[in-house]
Amino acid sequence: MPQIKIKGIDKDTVKGFSKSMVDDLSSIIDCPRDHLVIECQDVISIFDGEEIAVYPFIEVAWFDRGLEVQDKVSECIFKYLEKAKIEEAELAFLTFKERNYYYNGKHF
Repeated sequence: MPQIKIKGIDKDTVKGFSKSMVDDLSSIIDCPRDHLVIECQDVISIFDGEEIAVYPFIEVAWFDRGLEVQDKVSECIFKYLEKAKIEEAELAFLTFKERNYYYNGKHF
């Protein structure tokens, strides 16, 4: 944990930067590498009955680490998107409350 969910970016592109990005993010967040999970989600967007390109969207689901760390995580992710020639994307942080998050049936 944190979970990084990526939509609208080809999985091979994500594979290409995933190792380096996780290295950087684990340092920024101060958590072990194996606690970071990247999901590359294959989704279909539909508009007026037609399939359209999925707009690149990244969601980071985690426990609050403060705005300074959040800003650094955003900068890091967008650095890798830029290197991958992804010109536009959106990123959102979804913050879990410890009392609402359960691990093996017990909340934090």
